[in-house]
Amino acid sequence: MPASQVAIHKKAVKSSFESKESQWSSRIINLFFCALSILFIIPLLLVISISFTDEKTLLQSGYHLIPEKFSLEAYSLIFKSPGVLLNAYGITILVTVIGTVVGLFLTSLTAYTISRKDYRYRRIMTLYVFFTTLFSGGLVPFYIMITQYLHLKDTIWALIVPYLLNPFYILVMKGFMDKTPMEVIESGKIDGASEWRIFFIIVLPLTLPALVTIGLFISFQYWNDWWLGLLFIDNQHLIPLQLMLYRVMSTIEYLSNNISSVNVSVDMTQFPSLSARMAMAVLAAGPMMIVFPMLQRFFVSGLTVGSVKG
Repeated sequence: MPASQVAIHKKAVKSSFESKESQWSSRIINLFFCALSILFIIPLLLVISISFTDEKTLLQSGYHLIPEKFSLEAYSLIFKSPGVLLNAYGITILVTVIGTVVGLFLTSLTAYTISRKDYRYRRIMTLYVFFTTLFSGGLVPFYIMITQYLHLKDTIWALIVPYLLNPFYILVMKGFMDKTPMEVIESGKIDGASEWRIFFIIVLPLTLPALVTIGLFISFQYWNDWWLGLLFIDNQHLIPLQLMLYRVMSTIEYLSNNISSVNVSVDMTQFPSLSARMAMAVLAAGPMMIVFPMLQRFFVSGLTVGSVKG
């Protein structure tokens, strides 16, 4: 056999071997991430299962992925005052929508300003934003500012304004916008576009994955927050969902631990303390579990778009 054919044969064998090795590597990696995904899903399924399990069965048999005795007692306890729950849902949804839209606009606007290479004070402003991630005024000045200077106590804006601008999100968005070529902005100026038109028509569409990613982070922050409500809200009609569930959970825990000192004859094996806590977790996380898969492709793209250098 000629030497050239031998070399071609060896190259084909080597290529075939590398191809099989690559396939096996891909299968192993896929199996690993499938197993990891199952490990993440199992606790969620366990929480849902406990929320639908009879309390007495939980105390006797423990937790199971499939309810041994199906019960809706936990949900019926929570929905005994549906108006309060629906009002809390409405407040949280309203705060999340307004806060996400306004916060995303302010974050992208600030990041765009300090990402422009022709802005004279971009380095000073970037340092100023970064400085706030290292030092803060503290809780007492924060409370005084919101209540005494801004007069936002017992208003819905007390749940929105404090989270509108996050320096970390600004710096992340700036990193995305730094990738925007200056030539694109200059071409917009040549065509007679104003700064606002360049921002809305040219820059924002180019940073859509980043906008969705930061928007998800902001919406999660608003949706899961109970701290601002605890600090600034006394009006029962403005209590957000997480704070309401926190109070219900505290009440259940108090009754569970101090039932002997309370003049109420309640059989704690029938009182759904464990299942009610899991039911509240399901109700609190449910809407976000629906929203996140819908925006997952933008989220993944937003996390990786700045990692590849051109």
